[in-house]
Amino acid sequence: MEKKVEYSSSDRNSTLSIDTEKGRFGNAFDCDRSNAGSSVHAYWNIVCCVCGTGMLGLSQALSKGGWGAVALLLVAWWMAIYCSIVLIKSLYHPRKQQTRLPTLTAVAQDAFGKIGACVCFFFQTWIVLGTPVLYLVLCGSNMNELCRGTVAEIGQIPWTIVFSAFVAIPYIFFKSMKDMGWTSLVGSVAILVTSVICVVVAAIDRPNVTGVTHHNIIWEGYPAALSTIAFSLGGNVVYPSVEASMKKPQHWNRVVAGGVSTCAMLYIFIAIPGYYVYGDSVQNPIYYSIPGGVPRIIAIVLMTVNVTVSAPIFLMSFTLECESMLNITVERWGRVREFIFRAAFRALTIVFCCVIGCVVPYFDLLMALFGAFGYCTTIFIIPIVCYWRLTGFKSKPIYELAWNFLILLFGVVGLVFGSWFAIEDLIAAFKNDA
Repeated sequence: MEKKVEYSSSDRNSTLSIDTEKGRFGNAFDCDRSNAGSSVHAYWNIVCCVCGTGMLGLSQALSKGGWGAVALLLVAWWMAIYCSIVLIKSLYHPRKQQTRLPTLTAVAQDAFGKIGACVCFFFQTWIVLGTPVLYLVLCGSNMNELCRGTVAEIGQIPWTIVFSAFVAIPYIFFKSMKDMGWTSLVGSVAILVTSVICVVVAAIDRPNVTGVTHHNIIWEGYPAALSTIAFSLGGNVVYPSVEASMKKPQHWNRVVAGGVSTCAMLYIFIAIPGYYVYGDSVQNPIYYSIPGGVPRIIAIVLMTVNVTVSAPIFLMSFTLECESMLNITVERWGRVREFIFRAAFRALTIVFCCVIGCVVPYFDLLMALFGAFGYCTTIFIIPIVCYWRLTGFKSKPIYELAWNFLILLFGVVGLVFGSWFAIEDLIAAFKNDA
C-alpha cells in the first residue's frame, strides 16, 4: 500500500522533508514500511554488504599507489557516502511518475529513459555476475592451497568447478533473497576474523621480513589502486533496498555514513599494516603474504566460507531482476514449469560464471578489472549524473557542483585507466602462462 505525498515542485533540490505520521518523504509516494526494521538493522545490513573480500586487497592497492593512496582511500570514502545520500534522494524525485523509485536501474531509466536503464543494467551486471566469478576463482585458489601436498591437490580450475556446483545448490533451490539472510552474518564474521588474523600475524612476522621497499607516491599506479578501493566500497546496487527496509527513512544519511565509515576504518586497519610489513611484495589476498601455519590455514578457510555464502547473494540479485523481465512467475507458468524455467536459467548463469572463472583464473587482476569497470561507474558516475537530471543542475551551489565534478573525475579515471591497466595486466598474465 503506497502513501500519498504532497510536495512543491519549486523546491526539487531541497533536503527531503519527512513527515513519518503522514508518510511524507520528498515529492513522491513512499513505499510500504509497515514491516520495516530499525535503523540499527539497516546499519548492519550496510556493513555486511560493503565489508567483503575487497578489504583483503587494499594492502596491495597501497603497493600500487604508494603511501599517498591512503589519501585516495579517505577521499573515496567521503565520496562514497555522498553518492549514497544523493542516490537515495534521487529515489524520491522521479520525473515521470509519482512513486518512489525502487532500484538504481529504475533511477537511471526515469532520468535517461530506456537507454539509461540499459547502460545502468550493463554496469550492474558486471558487479552481480563479476563478483561471483571472482569468488569462485578465490575458492578454487584457496582449496588448492589448503590441499597442497595431498591427493586433493587437483588444481585451481578443478576446484573452481567443484565450488561452482556447491554454490549452485542454494542458488537454484532458494527462490528469493529472504531465504538467504543468514549468509550476511556468517560472511561478515568470517571477514572480520580473517582481517584480525592477518594484521596480528603480520605484526608478529615483521622482524623476519627483510628487504621491504615502500614508495610515497606512484602516480601511474593510482588508477589501479582506485579500482581496488572502489571494489571495496561498492554497495550502491543494494542501498535502495536497504533504505526501503527502514522504519525511519529520515535516518538514512547518518545510517549510511556510519556504515560506510565503519567499513573504511576496518579497511585502514588492515591496509596500512599489510603494506608496512610486506611493502611492494604484498599479495592479494593478503593472507598469501603471511607465513604458513595454523593462522594462515584458518584465514583461508574463513575466507572460503565467506565467499561461498556471499556468491549466491550477488547471483540472486541478477537473477531476480532477469526473472522479472522475463516474467518467470508461478501465476504465468504454474508451480512446476516456473521452477523448471527458473532452475534452467540459474543453472546456465552459474555455468557461465564457472567458465569465466576457469578461463581467467587471476583473482587480483579480476578484482582490479571489476572494480574499475563496474564499481567505479555505479559508485561515482551514475548516482551523480542521475542526481543532476532528477533534481536539477543549475539550482545547486557552486561548491556542490565542484565536489560533483571531482567525484565524476575520480569515476572516469578509475573506469578508463583502471580498466585499461587491468586488461593490460591480464594480457601479460596470459602471455606468461603460455
